[in-house]
Amino acid sequence: MSARTAVQDFPGPGTRDRLSGPPAWVAMYHSVDDCPDDPYNVTVTPERLGQQLGWLRARGLRGVSVAELLDARARGAGRGLVALTFDDGYGDFVDHALPLLRHHDCTATVFVLPGRVGGDNAWDAEGPRKPLLTAQGIRTAAAAGMEIGSHGLMHVDLTRVGEPELRAEIAGSKARVEELTGRQAQGFCYPYGHVDERTVRAVREAGYRYGCAISPGHLTGVHAMPRVYVGQRDTPLRLELKRRLHRVRRRAWQPGEDAR
Repeated sequence: MSARTAVQDFPGPGTRDRLSGPPAWVAMYHSVDDCPDDPYNVTVTPERLGQQLGWLRARGLRGVSVAELLDARARGAGRGLVALTFDDGYGDFVDHALPLLRHHDCTATVFVLPGRVGGDNAWDAEGPRKPLLTAQGIRTAAAAGMEIGSHGLMHVDLTRVGEPELRAEIAGSKARVEELTGRQAQGFCYPYGHVDERTVRAVREAGYRYGCAISPGHLTGVHAMPRVYVGQRDTPLRLELKRRLHRVRRRAWQPGEDAR
């Protein structure tokens, strides 16, 4: 299914794609491990993730990939679905997150760094080195029904690079993810959540169906989707509060609005 079945695309300068329907709830995870040294708060323990997924299911909700959520919304069937995303492609996804997702009948989108396959989180100045997924690990996640998207090649701030590097990070990484998985890479995730009009335009022009940011402000749209951070401190009660606040703070962009 093409992106146009789920959103209206307005590819001109100074415009953005608009999301139809109520605000999508997209949860942002990173690493899943027992790791007390976590200066950037990117790690949840397997026990905590299990509690969070259990809370979703108890609320009548189900975690799915972003692509699955967009497909469902296009059919008018998105009610009860929450998109789950895991940034950076940490190796612990296969070891810890994947079994829990399958146990709770959930899927997710994993945003990987094809320029660092089998490497580690060298971009983090502090904290422990965390291994990233190998090529086989990425294929294992894909074979288990997870969506694999791109997080760029090397995890750099795309708002600060020149045009050749921007193309390599966005279009080049798409091609390499597709080589790894044998499937279309529909989604892109902006490193550090940093976006501007140039990077959003580049993601759209590279042929991605959607892009995930964090709080993209006036750039919000299908190629800069806001997400809700989920961390170790998020008990079921905190998640419920975040869910209710999300309904208030986020809204769908209406026809005719643009990024100017």
